[in-house]
Amino acid sequence: MVQEGFLTLREHDCFFQDLVRIKGRDFVTPVSRILIGNPGCTYKYLNTRLFTVPWPTEGYDIKYCSPQVHDACKALIRLNDYLHIEAVKALQGQNLLETKEIKDTTVTDREQNFPTSLMEKGSVSKDQSICVLEDNYISLKNRTSYNLTLLNYMDPLQMLYLKQEPYFGMGNMAVSWHHDENLVERSTVAVYSYSCEGSAVEESSKQNQKGRDPAFWHVGLKVAWDIETPGLAIPLHQGDFYLMLDDLNLTHQHCVLAGFSPRFSSTHRVAECSRGTLEYILGRCELALQNLQTDSDSMVLSLKSLETAVIKQVEEIHNEVEFEWLRQFWFQGKRYLKCTDWWLKPMAKLEEFWRKMEIMTSLVLSEVGKEEQIEGQHKETISCLLLVLTERQRLREEWTARCQSEAAESLPEDQKPECHPFWTDDDCNMPLPYDLEEVIAKLQNLVQRVD
Repeated sequence: MVQEGFLTLREHDCFFQDLVRIKGRDFVTPVSRILIGNPGCTYKYLNTRLFTVPWPTEGYDIKYCSPQVHDACKALIRLNDYLHIEAVKALQGQNLLETKEIKDTTVTDREQNFPTSLMEKGSVSKDQSICVLEDNYISLKNRTSYNLTLLNYMDPLQMLYLKQEPYFGMGNMAVSWHHDENLVERSTVAVYSYSCEGSAVEESSKQNQKGRDPAFWHVGLKVAWDIETPGLAIPLHQGDFYLMLDDLNLTHQHCVLAGFSPRFSSTHRVAECSRGTLEYILGRCELALQNLQTDSDSMVLSLKSLETAVIKQVEEIHNEVEFEWLRQFWFQGKRYLKCTDWWLKPMAKLEEFWRKMEIMTSLVLSEVGKEEQIEGQHKETISCLLLVLTERQRLREEWTARCQSEAAESLPEDQKPECHPFWTDDDCNMPLPYDLEEVIAKLQNLVQRVD
């Protein structure tokens, strides 16, 4: 079912090369990807936030572009459940000795009549040992409850150039040495691999070769930031899966070594989503908009508080919505519509909240610009506003440039980044200009006048 799901998603053009940012430059990834997982979840890597195509989840109305895409997503959530169980088993095996010691202590306590004084001196009671076992189980569950999977696809024969593994002579790399980012601490990563092996692989496997067989895909492992200790290249065949348990992702780096055939993988993760869910960012918006009030008679908007701390919080949320959500989403073009339109309504809602925050910024600027308000406590507010708006201007310039980069222009039309939100000075629906240079200059003058 999973293998059919992979092929279905490829047939529906649901795999996309990501436009990622490394050291201030944009690159198109050689591997094509799609993120599938819990509704409203996101996963960020290399300054790019991916948004999940939701897998079928009770209580959510998810419309897929075809029944086949629905079935593919359903197969992946079933795989996710299976890998969760396997990961728990593997970790339990790893912790078997520690668990056995706890159970042995419990049996000893039950069978022997220890004096109260010994119990008080620290012998493990039955209740204590059960608590430890329960804590261990909860920890295992939290570290293996995958909330999403990042699917990868690559046909190495379609790639003009693949980087060579630089340290151990392992051959062509599909993915360079790295740690997986943005994960819950010590959580397990589970990877299911499916390479569409054909005649090229069969021919190669007949040959007697030293070292790794270049026809087969491999996962490479090495000690982090160490090129003296030899690395490992582990072959991957159809249906293989591997687990990176406990702290392996921290202590070691891994890479993916390309074979001759096209390959799919499903990489299941416990993404650190405390700041990366739709629920989180909507909550942040509601918090910011608490400072906006509407007069019941005139319907005029005003701010409840001009305290610096309140203004700072609202403007930081304003930046977060614009640059971590709206621009990240539209930077990936219309790719998600190949699978589902699920994200369009939430993004429209976020943009509506963001527009209200633009009004809030203009209201603050009006207040701090009044002659009678320039002295005293407003100096701190002006300075705070200046910092946040300078950052907003810098990020808008950066995102505008990213949307026009050579790498962005190389993408297919329906995957090209959209610079959104964007507006011109004659847009009467927007209270402030897109380019904030003049606004920033006025604030700088106000600061100098106060000084």
